[in-house]
Amino acid sequence: MASESPRTIPRLFEDSVQRFSQKTMIWEKRDDTYTASTYREIQEAVHQCAAGLISLGLEKGDRIGLIAEGRNDWVIAELGILYTGAINVPLSVKLEERSDLKFRLAHSGCRMVIVSGNQAHKVMRMRSDLPDLEKVILLDPHENMGEDEIGFPELLMRGKDYLKRHRSDMERRWQSIQEKDPATISYTSGTTADPKGVTLTHVNYVVNARQCSKHLPQPDWYCSLIIIPWDHSFGHTAGIYLLMSIGASFASIQVGKSPLETLRNIPTNIKEVRPTFLLSVPALAKNFRKNIEKGVNGKGKLIWNLFRKGLALAYEHYGDGYNGGRDVGKPKHPVYTLCDTLIFRKIRSSFGGRLDYFVGGAAHLDIELQQFFNAIGVPMYQGYGLSEAAPVVSANTPAKHKFGSSGTILPGIDVKICDEQGNSLPVGQKGEIVVRGENVMSGYWNNERATRETIRDGWLHTGDIGYLDEDGFIFVLGREKSVMIGHDGEKYSPEGIEETIVAHSPFIEQIMLYNNQSPYTVGLLVPNKEAILAWLKRHHLSCHTDDGQAAALKLLQSEIDSYREGNKNAGVFPERWLPAGIAVLGEGFNEQNRLMNSTMKIVRGRIAEFYQNRIEYTFTAEGKDICNHQNRNIVKRFEEGKAPA
Repeated sequence: MASESPRTIPRLFEDSVQRFSQKTMIWEKRDDTYTASTYREIQEAVHQCAAGLISLGLEKGDRIGLIAEGRNDWVIAELGILYTGAINVPLSVKLEERSDLKFRLAHSGCRMVIVSGNQAHKVMRMRSDLPDLEKVILLDPHENMGEDEIGFPELLMRGKDYLKRHRSDMERRWQSIQEKDPATISYTSGTTADPKGVTLTHVNYVVNARQCSKHLPQPDWYCSLIIIPWDHSFGHTAGIYLLMSIGASFASIQVGKSPLETLRNIPTNIKEVRPTFLLSVPALAKNFRKNIEKGVNGKGKLIWNLFRKGLALAYEHYGDGYNGGRDVGKPKHPVYTLCDTLIFRKIRSSFGGRLDYFVGGAAHLDIELQQFFNAIGVPMYQGYGLSEAAPVVSANTPAKHKFGSSGTILPGIDVKICDEQGNSLPVGQKGEIVVRGENVMSGYWNNERATRETIRDGWLHTGDIGYLDEDGFIFVLGREKSVMIGHDGEKYSPEGIEETIVAHSPFIEQIMLYNNQSPYTVGLLVPNKEAILAWLKRHHLSCHTDDGQAAALKLLQSEIDSYREGNKNAGVFPERWLPAGIAVLGEGFNEQNRLMNSTMKIVRGRIAEFYQNRIEYTFTAEGKDICNHQNRNIVKRFEEGKAPA
């Protein structure tokens, strides 16, 4: 690509097609097997899509929504939109609330929306109240479509006809795009207020994809199954555009009739695609680990004990993982070798047999979880980023990694740690992570105030708390807005405590810590009901008796107390931030009850508001005792599976 050419996504794609025209770009499972589409084949469809949109009157700068599961047509649609100079508004398929989807379509002023069959009903329910929405393009058309609806195959046919007569017009359109033109508007989760539309330009994407490629070089024969949502900024850049830029390939999950069916297809699809690396988020990583341990445990006590011993040997051998690029090799201990042969190798084969590593992002990843995957031979290299940075800022790599960190900073990105007054802090001191580089967004769509607050003097103020160590690794501690504030004004980020407690306790599913200048910290705790009921049964107790309820609650208390002085995990965290009062909840935090957002992060403000009465009660003398009547009533209903919140 000529250096003077604008760094735009169409030019990036055209360059890849020139270099890799006959290589596979995307794998899609349409029936029983995966079918390959080459770079040239995708290019032909993209040109037709762009031409079809132009024939419908789509102008440069117009916005068009895209809500669909990952598939060939998702990429064709996005690239087609971008070739017209219009702006794509990628929307999560997890948006269920009518108001959430409607706000995004209305706020961005979408003239059109491209939608899959599984998601079409969401758009149809609200389009009568969206005056800017002129056309609905159905990836899976049906009979009896209305005047303002068109099927995607018909759109491509219109584009094919248009290109016969006006190809030069389409060529001029995409070649006129400048690198600072907006490419996408990606909405934040809106955990504290209305979602903000992160406006990323063409150059933001091109630069960040190249930064990723330089930081973690990958050969062009690499292939990934993109298991995180394609609208997710992490999957968008580190998946689609990174792989596109190097001539590699990626595959989509086989779409089921429901989200749950699609989720269940992942293990089978992994074995079919045999990916060389996977992008993951903590929620998926925990689920993978849970299934691995369940499978090994089912093989009997002997295998389970060998598995645990193999993990322990690997943890000791690899330490914190930092080796300055020197390959330390596998542990030479004969027990580890036996474990690797009998157990770890089979686990790796369940991921297709050629998986080199995971790249983790989107939230804090517990250090022990990183050690676990490294031990079994499919390491998970944690990274850090945010949508406003396109999104990748840092990452661990096979050559340079340190467990517990989010890796080193990508080339071309500047990072500093600042105090509340904006002054740079020295190595080792924690403060706000502030970022500068060509990957940083142009601003928030139609929200100048938020843009001014977030981008100051060219620096992106992330709102994340962290520090840099002497080796250049960044440690992300949590969100500034989620910090706990003690009665004396001292602050502490709760995510590390929460993640560690959940990762190491079989009896705790979720926990959120709360302290807002309060006399002590309280915890809103979601128990693992099945594990506790099994424990009660082993001890000949029942959740229906006073003794059984007290035993279950004291079991939960002991899991927390293990981090206090005199116990096995003492000193891991300052005791003042451990919960002195606990409210046991009957329902977990999830997307359906809106206490978790689409990126699987808990919505702290909403949870605190929803459980305000429980929190206030926990600050009373009676409520501070974990065996209080509210907690007993929750435990009493464990077997019903519908304990009241």
